[in-house]
Amino acid sequence: MRVLIVGALGQLGTDLCREFADTELFTADLDGGDHQLDIRNFAQVRRLIVGAVKPELVFNCAAAHNVPRCERDPGLAFAVNAAGARHLAAACKHVKARLVHVSTDYVFGRGHTHPLLETDMPAPLNVYAASKLAGEHLVAAECPDHVIIRTAALYGTAPCRAKGGRNFVEMMLHLAATRPVVKVVTDEITTPTCTAALARQMRLLAEKGAPGLYHATCQGACSWYEFAQAIFADTGTQIRLDPVCAAEFQSPVKRPEYSVLENRRAQEQNLDIMPPWREALRDYLAARGKASAP
Repeated sequence: MRVLIVGALGQLGTDLCREFADTELFTADLDGGDHQLDIRNFAQVRRLIVGAVKPELVFNCAAAHNVPRCERDPGLAFAVNAAGARHLAAACKHVKARLVHVSTDYVFGRGHTHPLLETDMPAPLNVYAASKLAGEHLVAAECPDHVIIRTAALYGTAPCRAKGGRNFVEMMLHLAATRPVVKVVTDEITTPTCTAALARQMRLLAEKGAPGLYHATCQGACSWYEFAQAIFADTGTQIRLDPVCAAEFQSPVKRPEYSVLENRRAQEQNLDIMPPWREALRDYLAARGKASAP
């Protein structure tokens, strides 16, 4: 199978490359890989997919996902997350490739208290979320053989380029090592999702799932404060951890207060293999050599 991973040098792309190491794998990224690619440029996208690679399966992990920057620069957000996604979808349709496109829990707005299904109505609160939702619609309209995967709160062993290299786990450990007190919000609820687990799930959905929209996160839910508690507990880190409200950080970007997803559609097809979030965290810390002794 000829597989192309776009955004291959990012957190999720890196784990997808490991997952597909047994295939005829091609990688593309704005920063390099086998092919340097800017998905905003349709001519580049077409040359790569239609001309050079002719893949059977394409994964789009490329995104503008620095949320504050998207708020400041909507043109960039929509050029990458919407128009760029459409460019990939059009090229995939031309060569009859399946496109697996990554989206986000942020497409949902406020007022939710129960895990959200694929059939629930999105209501984006910020530019990033709106641009990702637009990308979903454009992929679905342009490429019949699509799999759109919404996920949440990603962390992985590769550097998070949109956040200066540190994911939430590494940032918490860095802050604990450099400050006497760490403050984390307790009124935003999500599901931390490890990219290694997500990559396995994405391969299964890509190979066996019916076309359409899927949710794919680890199982369960927690606040960012509870996530930090688990990180410190599982690494044996001694630090004062204070719960605070999101309003204390005075962010100019509106974010969902509750964006927990339910993997209903994968479950209905007996394809949901995502682990509990705490189990995935322990596996990540073990892989990083940071788990405390039992």
